[in-house]
Amino acid sequence: MERIILYGSQYGSTRRYAEKLSEQTGIPAASYKEAPALADRQVIIYLGGLYAGGVLGLAKTLRGFSLQSGQKLILVTVGLADPNDPENRNNIRASLQRQLPAELLDRAATYHLRGGIDYQKLSLGHRAVMALLYQSLRRTPIEKQTPENRALIETYGKQVDFTDFCALEPIIREIQG
Repeated sequence: MERIILYGSQYGSTRRYAEKLSEQTGIPAASYKEAPALADRQVIIYLGGLYAGGVLGLAKTLRGFSLQSGQKLILVTVGLADPNDPENRNNIRASLQRQLPAELLDRAATYHLRGGIDYQKLSLGHRAVMALLYQSLRRTPIEKQTPENRALIETYGKQVDFTDFCALEPIIREIQG
């Protein structure tokens, strides 16, 4: 069975998840920038970092792709926000809906993982966006802040890593099932 793990990672959390998943399943992993043709793959696992409302490389990788009978698509997002929070899950889903045709998204199995952030490694553009978000959140009255917003304020400027390789277990079961 031809299977592949593809990933889009800017700062490394998504790449680390993809490499660990590859190690645990024996499925080769590659950056979306080096993606082979997907038409002959029976299982396609795409891990993508969440940046500014989009999943890195997802739309480019799956442009023009449609699932054929017998093919399985597994989408995995990796972001800083807690995916267990319903509002965050809704935002991630909305992002996926903007990037993929409904018929493809509806047939895909989706999972959401937490990554991390190291402000020292951010690009100038990403650092500026985070600074604007931080300033905006600080001006928000405390009673209107979500737990996620408070966590961002508390960790701003620091290195934070929420990577949890145990969270790959349901994905591994999906691949095997």
